[in-house]
Formats: sequence, structure tokens, C-alpha cells
Amino acid sequence: MSSGGGRAGSPSWTAGEMFELVRSGAAASRADLVRLTGLAGSTVLLRVEALLAQGYLVEGVARGSGRGRRPRMLSVRADAGFVAMADLGPHHVVLGIMGLDGTLLTERTLPLRIGDGPGEVLPWLVAAVRELAAALPSSTGNLLGLGVGLPGPVSTVTGRMMTPSLMPGWNGCNVRAALEELSGVPVIVENDANMMAAGEHGLIGHGVRHMMFVKVGSGIGCGVIVSGSLYRGSRGAAGDISHVRVSGAPDVTCSCGRNGCLEVVASSAAVVRQMREEGADVSHAGEVLDLLDKSDPTAARVLRGAGRATGEVLAGLVSFFNPEVLSIGGVISQAEPFVATLQATLYDWCLPMTMDGLTVTTSKAGTSAGILGAGRLLLQHLLSSSSVDAALAGGSRGDPTRRRGPPAKTT
Repeated sequence: MSSGGGRAGSPSWTAGEMFELVRSGAAASRADLVRLTGLAGSTVLLRVEALLAQGYLVEGVARGSGRGRRPRMLSVRADAGFVAMADLGPHHVVLGIMGLDGTLLTERTLPLRIGDGPGEVLPWLVAAVRELAAALPSSTGNLLGLGVGLPGPVSTVTGRMMTPSLMPGWNGCNVRAALEELSGVPVIVENDANMMAAGEHGLIGHGVRHMMFVKVGSGIGCGVIVSGSLYRGSRGAAGDISHVRVSGAPDVTCSCGRNGCLEVVASSAAVVRQMREEGADVSHAGEVLDLLDKSDPTAARVLRGAGRATGEVLAGLVSFFNPEVLSIGGVISQAEPFVATLQATLYDWCLPMTMDGLTVTTSKAGTSAGILGAGRLLLQHLLSSSSVDAALAGGSRGDPTRRRGPPAKTT
């Protein structure tokens, strides 16, 4: 339910707020809505009928063999359309399609060279999304929105990239505006670690109010959930820990142009560089993990060093923020020496009262975290109570089955 929503016994409950009660799982029937809102049954009936007529909800008879009249259950109309998601990395992209009920319908990973720049990547991305959507059943509906995670700082207000060190040629690019022009549907863009944090939080459950998600890949980012919601900071750069200075870091220039950043010590690229300096013939982090599986002592030592440096940086953040969960994702999170050393460093550097109750875990969503978060945030945007109320009042969004945008299918 949105902030400023209705209260029990108050006439301020709108149809959009009732829709959010159903979408969140708090209500599953008209009787639930009467109980939760305190409104008269006739008022609830009118608002539910409007949501049914506009295609936001469907109503069916509950299953069961009990006696008496079975209640009619409300649910989000999943076939009213779908949204597409993309989690971009330096060398690959994870694509996904999600129904309006939050079900992940399909997922695909494709190679990508983000260094080719937005002029090449963005049109290709829209074409790849349409190709993925073309394989969906004809009953799925049309594409209603696109959510994109990017491996660099992005303003969630303007949609522009803000000096992304790992994305040459992208600085100042208004990714949101460009993708909306190319796709013809509403677009949201986020830093990839934020998207992953939202996806991981959705899997962990709403009982967790405060959490941190750390992505250890080509860069190192941190998504922060505060009181159940994604925290972005004043300009969308919250959680950018990749360029925090590390004591004892090697004299290696970071992608940001400075020396001593966490990125040059603990990122996947840093781990590969250190292994090559030790004489190992590796070209990517996956090969380092293969060596680790073969009990290679150099791989274990390098990964423990990366875990220690990351733990030292996170110790201050954990002590300051005091989260319930610290989730580690990215390719390096698959390395036990990295995760174990990171956790041990936190116990060494943080007070017991900070660590009591803190769960340190690897990502449950894995490589799907980014697209799950993108879908979750996009549906929150498209199906917010204010958007639904505007549609019911004849606003610009209209019936979800008839929103603007190219058809999802090709013939």
C-alpha cells in the first residue's frame, strides 16, 4: 500500500489502493477488502468491479470441497501483458520476461560488449527483448514496460549515466529516454547492484526490513534496503563501494583513475590480474574458480585476500547500518575462501552487538537477481495505486491490456 493510503473506516481507500492489497497478497477476496478497509460492501463492490472491468483483476471460485457457497477469489490478471528486464554486464546480458503477477516467464543470457557504446548496445537490446518475447504464448499480451540494470552509477531522476568507469562512451547518456524512444514503452533504469538487492529482497521475504546486497564482479557494488525499500541516496549513487580506498592496496590504477580502490584488490578482474602475476594462465574469474576446485593454493590465497579487503570495507558499513542480512552475489561469491574470509573479517572488525542477528549469506537468486529486481521495481512503478487510479479516472495509462507500445508477438 502506498504511503498516505487509506485507513480502516476511512472513505479515502481508493480502487488503486485496494488493487495493491490484492497484489501484495494481503487480500484475496471482496470480504478481505471489506475487513481491511472498513468500507461498506457496496463501496468495495463498485471499486472491485472497476478493477475487473479495466483488466487489472480477475475473479474465480476458490478451490475446495467444503459445504456451502465457495468464496470468489481475486488475483492480478497475469495475461493482461508482461514486462521485460535486462541486467547488463561488461561482457554479457541476462534477459527476462515477467507476467503482471510477478511470475518469471522466461530467461536468457547472451554475450554483450558494453564497450561498443549506447548507439550499438541499446538498439540491439530492444531487438533481443522483442525476440525473446516473440516466443511467449499468444495469450500473454503485449509488452508494457522495460526495466534495465546497468554496471555503473545512474541517476534515477534523469535516467542519465554518471561517469561510469566500466562503461566507456556512456557518460551522460540518457539511457531511459533512449530506450523509451526505441521501445515505445515506459522504462526504468537502475544501477545493477540496486536491481540485484531488490530481487534478492523479494526472494528473502518482506520480513527482512534492512539488508545489504554486495555484488562482486568486474566492479563491486552494494544495494541497500532500508525499511523494506530500496535506498538510492541523493543522486542514485548510494552503495558505490568499488572506489573506497583500501589500506595496503597495490599501486595499480583503478578504472576511476585513482590508486588504492577496492576494485583493484577484490573485483573479478583484480583476482584474475593477481593470478596472472603469480604465473597462472587464466583469462577470467571462472578459470580461477576451476583452479580453486582443484585445490590450487594460489587461487585460495588470492581469494582470501580479496575477501579480507572486502570485509574490511564492509565492516564500517555494517557497523553503521546494522542490517539483518548481508547477501553476497556475483561470480566471486561462489568461492568459499572469499566468503568465509569476508565473514571472519566482519567478526574481527565489528562489535558483537552488530554481528548478533546478522545473517551473512550468498545470493539465493544467483544470476537471476538483477532481472527479478528489475521486474519487481517496474511492476511497482506501472501498477502503483496512483497509476491504477489515474487509469480508472481516464488518465494517460489506461487499461493495462491496451497500453502504448509495440506488440509482443511477431508474425
